[in-house]
This record gives sequence, C-alpha cells and structure tokens, in this order.
Amino acid sequence: MNVDLKIKLNQGSKIFTFNTAVGTQIETLAKKFQCETPYRILAARVNNTDTCLNETIKESCTLSFLDLRDPSANAIYQRSVSFLYLKAVYDVLGSNRVLIENSLNKGLFTQMKQNVTIEELEAVEDRMRQLVKEDLPFIKRSYPRQEAIEKLRNIGYVQKLRLLENTLWLENVPFYSLDEFENFFYGPMVPSAGYIEYFELRKCRRGVLLRFPEPKFPNQIPPYRDDIKLYRAFGEAREWARLMEISYVQDLNEKVEDGSYKEVTQISEALHEKKIAEIADEITQEGKRIILIAGPSSSGKTTFAQRLCIQLRVNGLKPLYMGTDDYFLERDQTPVDENGEYNFEDIDAIDRVLFNHDMNALLAGEQVDLPVFDFQKGQKIFGNRVIKAKKGQPIVIEGIHGLNKELTSEIPDEAKYKIYISPLTQLNIDTHNRIPTTDARLIRRIVRDSQFRGYSAQHTIKLWPKVRTGEDKNIFPFNGEADVLFNSAHIYELSVLKKYAEPLLKAIKPEEPEYSEACRLLQLLQFFRTVKDDSMIANHSIIREFIGGSIFVD
Repeated sequence: MNVDLKIKLNQGSKIFTFNTAVGTQIETLAKKFQCETPYRILAARVNNTDTCLNETIKESCTLSFLDLRDPSANAIYQRSVSFLYLKAVYDVLGSNRVLIENSLNKGLFTQMKQNVTIEELEAVEDRMRQLVKEDLPFIKRSYPRQEAIEKLRNIGYVQKLRLLENTLWLENVPFYSLDEFENFFYGPMVPSAGYIEYFELRKCRRGVLLRFPEPKFPNQIPPYRDDIKLYRAFGEAREWARLMEISYVQDLNEKVEDGSYKEVTQISEALHEKKIAEIADEITQEGKRIILIAGPSSSGKTTFAQRLCIQLRVNGLKPLYMGTDDYFLERDQTPVDENGEYNFEDIDAIDRVLFNHDMNALLAGEQVDLPVFDFQKGQKIFGNRVIKAKKGQPIVIEGIHGLNKELTSEIPDEAKYKIYISPLTQLNIDTHNRIPTTDARLIRRIVRDSQFRGYSAQHTIKLWPKVRTGEDKNIFPFNGEADVLFNSAHIYELSVLKKYAEPLLKAIKPEEPEYSEACRLLQLLQFFRTVKDDSMIANHSIIREFIGGSIFVD
C-alpha cells in the first residue's frame, strides 16, 4: 500500500507532520503518539469531526487525539463503561433489565427490575474487570432499519423499538457487540474493554451507581459524596414525568404529533408554579430574610427569582431583589486567571466585606446605599439605590456564589435560605441512551445567546469549556449547602428549542473547530419532533428566558 496521505497532528502545544498509508487504523497512530499525552487516548478528531479509534484514515487530514479531559472523549468513555456494565449484568444476573437514569454522585444512577444484593453487585463488578483484563473488542455493526427493528423486537427492548420505528431518518442503525452481547447505542465507543481502566459500582438506595473519573482527574475515581438532595430532586422529576406520561423521547414525540403537547406545557408550568409557591411558603413560615439563589449557566435563575418574589408577595411580603454582580471589586482589584484575563467568575472578584456589611445593615433596619456596578468604568457607583428594609422584609439575591459560605460568612445562618436551581431533565432517549443535563443547558444557552446577545453558536460552544470550568469550581461543589433544589427543566423543552437551535448549529462550517460539537448536538436533536408553534408557552415561563417573549427578561 502506498504511503501517500499527509497528516498534520495537533497534540497539545506540539505539531507533528508525517505521511501514512490509505487505510491506516487511527488506533495504530494513537498508540504511536500515546507518549505525547499524559492520559489514555480514547478517540480522535479528524478534520474537526469526532471519530472512534477503530476507523481508518481515508484522506490527508488534520488530526488530534482526545483523552478523558475532552467532552466528546468523556462521553465515549461513559457510553463504553455503561455498555460494559450492561454486558456484565447480563452475564451474572441473566435477564435482569437495567435502566440508566441520570447523573448522580459523580456517576450514573441506574436501576434494575429486580433488586440486587451486595454480593451480586460485587460479582457484576468482578465480571466487568475480567472483561477489561481480557480486552475484548467492542464491535460495531450497522443494520438496515427493518433488520434492526426485528433485532430489538426479539431482544425485547421496548423503548428502543418504539423510538426506532418512529425515527425514519435512521436508515442504518448502529449496534455494538461485546462477546456476542449486542445492543443499540447512538454514539461511538472505545475500541475494546481494555480502554476502560477506571470505574466502580456502589449500591445507592433503590439503585446502583456506576462511577468513573471526572475530566479534570482522568486517572482516579472521585471521592464519594452522598448527594441526597440531588437524588430527591431527580426522584421528583421522575414523578413529574409520570404525571405527564412522558419518560422517553418517543412519548414526547407522540404528544407533539397529536397536539397534546399543549396540555403538557400547561401541566409542566403548573408544576413549576406549585414548587415555587411551596418554597415561598417555607421561607415565609421560617421567617428567612436573606434568600440566596445559585445555579449553573442557563438554569433560568433570573426568571425563577422574579417568580419567587411574586409568590412571596402573595404571602404578604414585599421582597427586595438584587444580584451580587453589583458587588464586584473595582477593576484594578479584580483577580486575573492564568492567561492574565480578568476572572469575574471567582469569589475573590466579589467585594465580600461590603456585601456582608450592607446585608447586615439591611437586616438591622438601617438605611443602606447599595452600589450599582458600572461595567464600562469597572467601578461601583453609589447614590442611585439608597434603601431601608422594613421589618421582616426578605432580600432575594441572585448570584453564582450564593451557596458558598465565604460570600455570607458574616451573616447569621438563621437568616439565610439557600436555593440551588438547575434543569435536571429526566427525559431520556431510551432505557440506555440518556440526555445529559449539560447538553440541555448548552442548547438553552446557544438559543439565548443568539436571541439576546447576538452571539453565534460557534461563539457559545467555544466559550462553553471555560463556563464549565467555572461551574466546577464555583457552583457544583456547593449544591449540598442548599436548603432546597429547584428543577428548572421543562420536559418538552428540547422539542421547542430545536427549531431555534438547529439553524444556528448548521451554520457552523466543517473547517471550524466547533464543528464536531455542533454535529453531536444536531444528532441529539434529530430524535425530537419539532414544536413549531410555541405561542402557548406562558410569558412568565423559564423557557421564555431563552426563546424570547418573557415578561421578566428584556
């Protein structure tokens, strides 16, 4: 075979150029250059398209290798370890079916139709490790649509069958097999079980946690933390889904097709309103004065805060509403990151001394000159908001550091009520292919950035890793401090967001670095029927914060 293809390999700060033969397997090149990355290579990006390692080089290209730190490689690892888990359960427990439900405790929360003992779970994990040691290959086969439907019918995967029967665009259906165990997964996997080096199984209440490394620490299982409040929030989401008779994408698609999605939007909104009212009632009954709201990007914090204020007014209170952004330090005092850029995400960017002084003064009934931060001048302006809180008047504060004790270290704990907000979607593609909450938030942000900030999808995707890094440092570690978690997801929302997001994602060109992520999100959205008429969505809905028409957000 002639050596006639030119390869440009971008690996970290290094660039390699070399020739290779047509048909060279990418895994062969990955093994050759494994020494250039500190972690196991799991996938490749070929001309900005994410590619599994057992594919071959067909043309001259630009190439980069991906390890667990990359979101695409991380998704491949999660998918592969999930498949390994399903195979081991099948080998040890036979036909005991597994549901892969949601992220939890730095892993995936799964449930089996039949409860398992500690001994049985240990046997499943031992089988997983045996399969890794044997390094059995993950073999991908594509079946024609009708043949795939028959396969799923014979296996008895009802939800996968329902989805495939109604996903007409999927002409060739990808199945993966491991030692003759076969299943449908819609994304790529690692070449073999030997790539799955780190995982653990752990009993968790009525289910099993499948845990694996975080992107920032690819070579270790993260310390275990029992996120009981998050567990309960996902349980509440499942109950909401049951009320609307929607657990999987095909359930939603059928309601979009017959028009009953309009009722779903009303029920979903009513569930949000009921929950917000319950939170307001608890704040009122406990006499809390400092209400702190925090959550990751695109959670709907602004709309939630405004609706909470309304419910507090229903209870006879007149809350003050403010954000911590007005308490930024002066520009010359703002910390910088490793690139020398201003770091507004860090808690050290907040004037905590002044914030604590002002909040305690308001609690004491004193008159306070609250600052308004001028982002153009990079300084706080005084004299525009001189206020005095009335006795018992709550102060609703929105800001990313709201759950961090350092922000309110001088404020009495008995005065504080902390709320964590995030869209915790419980809608999955099928029993084994889930929809990550992070993807739902990214799609929300792409739509909002386009609608209100004039940013392209390419711009939003480019900034997203930096946003996620800030969340990992400043938000997620503190969600356990919350008194209550509010799930801001609407089960119908991806069907609504699709018509806004698709053209934005399709505008990203193949030569642009963000193309691979755009393709991945488009692939996810393909499973959803589009809600073309979203006029029935209330103007106070959290979704309006992203698609427009909100009475709370300009």
